[in-house]
Order: sequence, then C-alpha cells, then structure tokens
Amino acid sequence: MQIRQLQVACDQVQDRLLLRISTQDDEEYRIWLTRRFLREVWPHLSRLAGKQTTVTPIVDETPADEAVNFDQAFSDENATYPLGSTPLLSNELKVDTLSDGTFNLIFREGRERSFQLAVNADLLQTLCAMLRAGAEHAQWNLALDDTPATAGTAPRSEHLSRLH
Repeated sequence: MQIRQLQVACDQVQDRLLLRISTQDDEEYRIWLTRRFLREVWPHLSRLAGKQTTVTPIVDETPADEAVNFDQAFSDENATYPLGSTPLLSNELKVDTLSDGTFNLIFREGRERSFQLAVNADLLQTLCAMLRAGAEHAQWNLALDDTPATAGTAPRSEHLSRLH
C-alpha cells in the first residue's frame, strides 16, 4: 500500500480523533482514536519514534516526486473504503518491529476489523506529530511530548496488544 495522504481530525461531537489514510489506489481507511487509547499507546509510539535515528525506506516506497503531500487538502474524491465507510474504533494496537527498522502498526477493533499500517521512521515521526496536534486541538490535556518513555516506564515488549 502506497500512502498518498494522512489526516488527523478532531470530531468534537464524538470526542475522538479520526485518522484518515488515503492510498495511491484511491482507497481510504478511517480509524477512530479515543482519548484513553491515545493516552495508553503514546508512551510506546513516542519511544519507538525517539529511538529511530536513521531513515529506513519501506519496500516499494513511493518515489520522492509522489511523496505524501502535507500542503494539499485531504481528498476523498473517488475514494473506496475497503473497511467500510464507518471508521474502525481502535481499542488495541500491536506494533511489530521489522528487521529493516520499519514498523507494522496493527490497529484492531476487538475481534472485528483490523488495519495494518507499515511505517518507516519519518512516517512514524509525522504520525506522532499529527496525533499530538490533534490531541491539542481536541483540548484533551494529555502530556504528549517529544521525549520517549524512560526506562522506568518502557513497555514490556515490542509486541503490544490490548493496551486498554
């Protein structure tokens, strides 16, 4: 899957963040993120993003001239929704660290739907920055800083599941 656009938007009525991922094939994936979920996964995402010092390309990564564009409004024109138009309500995150330094983030909705997002260090940094900005816009008052989790609060393993 080649990512074309990412968006994190705040839905004040639902009191959730909506993560939207658009691909080069005009597919759109939507994931609801609650305050509680973000609070629980943040130390793990922050630690992963903080320990990455080199940029590792994802296999079949989009060429530089077709890279993710953050200056362009999110486009859902002609989009198809492989998981349906109702966003996946993520209550579980599994993180697999691959041998090449990239990560697979698997968002799960109980035993129902799941979505796997392959990210390299740059895309993980970008996703973390977007989540932080979304949480600030939602006025969730979460302590989402750039500092990775300290040794005393490090997760038990790289394979995280059922974080809340």
